[in-house]
Amino acid sequence: MFKLSSLLLLVSASMLSMSFTPKKIITPACSVYGKVSDNSNNEEIPFANVQLFKQDKTVAATVTTDMLGEYCLKNIPAGIYNITVTYVGYTSKTIKSIKLTEAGNLKLDIKLSASAEMTLEEVEIKTKEPAAKANQTISMGKMHRKDVKAGYFNVTTSSADFNTEEYAKIDDNEFKDSKKNPLSTFSIDVDKASYSNIRRFISQGNLPPEDAVRIEEMVNYFSYNYPQPKGNDPFSITTQYMDCPWNKQHNLIHIGLQGKEIKLENTPANNLVFLIDVSGSMNDHNKLPLLKSGLRLLVDQMRTQDKVAIVVYAGAAGIVLQSTSDKGKILDALEQLEAGGSTAGGEGILLAYKTAKENFLKSGNNRIILATDGDFNVGASSDGELVRIIEKEREAGVFLTVLGFGSGNYKDSKMEQLADKGNGNYAYIDNILEAKKVLVKEMGGTLLTIAKDVKIQIEFNPAKVKAYRLVGYENRLLNTEDFNDDKKDAGELGAGHSVTAIYEIIPVGSTELVASVDELKYQQNMPIKSTNNEVMTIKFRYKAPKDTVSQLITETMQDKKLSIDNVSDDCRFAIAVAEFGMLLRDSKFKGEANYKNILAQARSSKGKDEEGYRAEFIRLVETAELLKK
Repeated sequence: MFKLSSLLLLVSASMLSMSFTPKKIITPACSVYGKVSDNSNNEEIPFANVQLFKQDKTVAATVTTDMLGEYCLKNIPAGIYNITVTYVGYTSKTIKSIKLTEAGNLKLDIKLSASAEMTLEEVEIKTKEPAAKANQTISMGKMHRKDVKAGYFNVTTSSADFNTEEYAKIDDNEFKDSKKNPLSTFSIDVDKASYSNIRRFISQGNLPPEDAVRIEEMVNYFSYNYPQPKGNDPFSITTQYMDCPWNKQHNLIHIGLQGKEIKLENTPANNLVFLIDVSGSMNDHNKLPLLKSGLRLLVDQMRTQDKVAIVVYAGAAGIVLQSTSDKGKILDALEQLEAGGSTAGGEGILLAYKTAKENFLKSGNNRIILATDGDFNVGASSDGELVRIIEKEREAGVFLTVLGFGSGNYKDSKMEQLADKGNGNYAYIDNILEAKKVLVKEMGGTLLTIAKDVKIQIEFNPAKVKAYRLVGYENRLLNTEDFNDDKKDAGELGAGHSVTAIYEIIPVGSTELVASVDELKYQQNMPIKSTNNEVMTIKFRYKAPKDTVSQLITETMQDKKLSIDNVSDDCRFAIAVAEFGMLLRDSKFKGEANYKNILAQARSSKGKDEEGYRAEFIRLVETAELLKK
């Protein structure tokens, strides 16, 4: 469906869809100001994140560079600070021990490089302006064009109140005795919302709530170089067996699925319905304004055979644009959207499905893209009622993608459930680059489902495995009998998408105690003596997109355990991400997990990292370590 343009063109097109000449920053108003540029060619870097940290490692202020790469930190109280600049694809740079007095301001130009992190020496700043009160923060409401022209964005710092955000409670998977529970069954999950939401928390100077951390979504956020499938199978399967870095007495099993790459230029036409929340809760700068910028990126990639309709909901639901292929009309309709009123999410969903079915493409992709902060508070507001609507309508062949925005009243638990029941996926968009990743780079594969209701069932060999636990996927577990039940819903895999799962293993011979049950009185199941070297048998069930009967793939894994230093970069990086998730969750299974080991493993397994997401992860871990202290 989509053609890929350069990042600069995409960002320029998306940021308020306008042409302008940015004005220079008025320096007297700035305590610290300057330009962020590329060390190799001196080109300015727009939208770089500039954070000022107090000595207690809390965030004093955050700004984003403008289109000229310029930034301005205003009204900073006197004191000693560290300043850190980050941008995807570059190594973060930290300037330590900046002394701010009342005698003057400072111009500080910063260059970013793909090489090692640089630290500058102590800098003393003289300010003419009186210091602001110590508890003063820099904040911003709606993003306007004048903010870009002025040379900086002011954004909310760490004072945000997260108490009204809602996350479903997660209890870590326990170890299971392989003799009593030899089968482990779960649905794949291609959602990635948890990672970008965690990034939002950490970037604002806060560690995330434990229940906001879904380890499988963190791991699956990243792309992996798994091999392409061969023959007629829609996905390849990769397994690796190694020792466990956070518990030397345990082992790990790494499972990777890679969906078949398909040239999107020749894929079926798309019938899309944008279902947009324009209630009062969406008025913040990181909600509706960011949403509109992101959807412009998606519209820019449309082909002539693709159609879009726009449905909005607040106090009531309505159609603001009938289904059309006219990009100009779509962009004009997006530009006119304003937030206000209460939210009737259920009414909007019903109207969106009705619109999608009226324009249904039998040989095409039919999908609703719901964009909201999840704060449904009028109409069909119960989770159960919304889920029943979506479960009923998905049978008609209309899938659902959920895009989450904002903070403060963010309803993560509700949005994840809706996407799960709607045969779709769920992403959280915290900035324009994430919008590009979700709506341009990955949306083509999302729209083209190559396998649906994908389930995994593993039988562990009790001669090799004493106990096991699945790391993450707590809300994707299935009953054993669900694996063979073709009526049981499970996750979808899009073209080019990958899925990763990790098991922690207690090997046979370990003296570690595992929770057990009493022996049966009326029957006795004797394990078959193993004459082979298999650790497990792994089975996959999936359906072709339009089929109702599943197909089965079966593979085995031999007991050929490797040192973690000898497995692939992809495997080691995924394990580093999982270990970071266990620390953020303060998991009782974290063992000897620590930031030093995570960083060492992530750095050594970064690989080519052409888009910079792994480098960004490393910076995120570094920041989280500071916040933890």
